[in-house]
Amino acid sequence: MNTIVVLEGDQTGQELLEESLRVLSADVVGTSLEFPRFDLSLDHRRTTDNQVVHEAAEAIVEHGYGLKAATITPERAGDVGSPNRMLREEIGGKVIVRTGRRIPGVVPFGGVHSPISVVRMAVGDAYGAKEWREGEGDTEIALRTERIERRVCRAVAEFAFRQAERMDAKVFGGPKYTVSPIYEGMLKEEMDAAAERHPDVTYEPQLIDATFALLISSSGAPMVIPALNRDGDILSDLVLPLFGSIAGSESLLVAFGDDYVPSALVAEAAHGTAPALEGKDIANPLAMILAAAALLSHAEEENLQTAGRAIREASLETVAEGLRTADLGGHAGTREFTDEVIRRTKTKLEVWAAL
Repeated sequence: MNTIVVLEGDQTGQELLEESLRVLSADVVGTSLEFPRFDLSLDHRRTTDNQVVHEAAEAIVEHGYGLKAATITPERAGDVGSPNRMLREEIGGKVIVRTGRRIPGVVPFGGVHSPISVVRMAVGDAYGAKEWREGEGDTEIALRTERIERRVCRAVAEFAFRQAERMDAKVFGGPKYTVSPIYEGMLKEEMDAAAERHPDVTYEPQLIDATFALLISSSGAPMVIPALNRDGDILSDLVLPLFGSIAGSESLLVAFGDDYVPSALVAEAAHGTAPALEGKDIANPLAMILAAAALLSHAEEENLQTAGRAIREASLETVAEGLRTADLGGHAGTREFTDEVIRRTKTKLEVWAAL
């Protein structure tokens, strides 16, 4: 890794992106990285008629890594639409990974103690299905066509098991294959096949309804949950808040090359643009910083993987020792929090190098 494509965004999302880039500077991580920038703010997408999104996607395919700020998706039909959808389609993203983790000092719900990653199908299923209605009155019916692909199911399953290996976690959950053995059973088949390829990973398949129920009564062990597109969307919205705040959650969009090895990754925070916080130096940069760390953890270079670990640990230690932004019950400003993460990251890397 020598280049991370920077996708600028809107409102507070852009401010927090700048904080994460400070943590990735050469004097912190020990490696000089290039950061070509693309302005994906709503105004610029409208001005360029989304050409900037196409250019950004090409750069991500070329360099393999992207760091994205939160952006505004307009609701009006015929507007520029969602840049996330366009990026997903143009880089060939097949999987969305959202990881929730406990934030020191923030009380989680139920038995949730360790990280949980939802590995969600990024294309197909209920989204993009054709819909129509037939008949009228009380006899009117609504129909839609849904489809999933074997290769996408395999990508979800394989990435889930590799993620579990990185996290020392178990693969848990799955689709409702008993009710839908042909459609949803395809993902279950690929999960079973991936389990055979990764025999050292604990595998506990569950139906999707049981997965929801067991989440709040789990033992607290780290988990990776592979899911269909619609199921994963809903699961993410449940899992991340279970930790008491989504401030410690990042999101990864993953495209794959040969042997289902990631060919491109785009990381971002799981939260939105928070317009009410813009310009006040009070927003929490934790999720964006963790998104940057997640990119480094997927780098081929060991020194960058080590830097990613240092950033992640430094971020959570900063919160643990009481330096928190207002959303976590503290009084620290945005830049103040980032400054402390930078200081701790540098110290860790210096100590680890000495050892």
